[in-house]
Order: sequence, then structure tokens, then C-alpha cells
Amino acid sequence: MRTVVERELELNLVLSPERSVPVPARLTYHSDDPYAVHVSFHIGSEHPVDWTFARELLVEGVFRPCGHGDVRVWPTKVDGRGVVLMALSSPDGDALLEAPAAQVSAWLERTLRIVPPGTESGRLDIDDGLAELLSPGPRFTAEERSPAEGNGGGNGS
Repeated sequence: MRTVVERELELNLVLSPERSVPVPARLTYHSDDPYAVHVSFHIGSEHPVDWTFARELLVEGVFRPCGHGDVRVWPTKVDGRGVVLMALSSPDGDALLEAPAAQVSAWLERTLRIVPPGTESGRLDIDDGLAELLSPGPRFTAEERSPAEGNGGGNGS
């Protein structure tokens, strides 16, 4: 059974130490994709900007700095309130986003109740997927093969 946990919240896109702009966002977790979290940022364009990264990275980032490369997450305080900072890098640019720690933590707790840490692999249908990949497929006769597959012949010269 697939379970989806979503949370709408407002993040701040940090433009400078003195300036940030609000960005509506949606956190999404799917129990059938148990290792990942999905974040959609609604930045006024026709389509949201979507990021997917490891749930474990966000869980750890609520407590201590973690990650490297495209996604880094760490906790801090801004004006006396707990926030989680997410630094995202892509070929299109970099962004530093500030999320309310309490809201992110509450959402993460819901995902962890649905799929506790260490049980993620049990949610993946690996055995059925492997069985399908390894099952004998349909057999083709030489006449049924396309020319690109070849019939064992040469190049015709």
C-alpha cells in the first residue's frame, strides 16, 4: 500500500544576509520510494522547481551539518527561531533556502512513523522486479527480427 505524506510550507530564499523572499513549497514523501524526499518550490513560474534527495540527508540536517555537492543541509537560528538551511546547486544556479525547523521536523516524524529507518528496503519490490528482469522473454525467429538486430549475416559486400 502506498502512503503519501505532504506538507505545504513557506520557505525563505536567502538573497543576502539582509534580504530574503518567501517561496511557497511542498514537501512530499512516498512510501514506495522510501529513501527519497521531494521538494517542490513554487517560484511564480508555470511549473514548480522540483528537487529529490535522500530522506536521511534531511533527517540528519535537522540536527547537524551534512551533505556535500548538490545538496547540503544544516540547522541554525535566525532571529531566535530554529531553521533548517538547504543549499542547492545545479547547472542553472545556486539557492540557499531557509525552512522552519519545527515544521520540517514534524513532517519528517510522520514519514519516519510510516517507514521507520532501517526498514526502507522492505518497501521496495526488488524481488518481483528482479524476477521480471530475469524471466525468459518472448523468443523471436530470424524472420521476426528487425534488420538492426541482424540475422548473423555480414554487411552484404
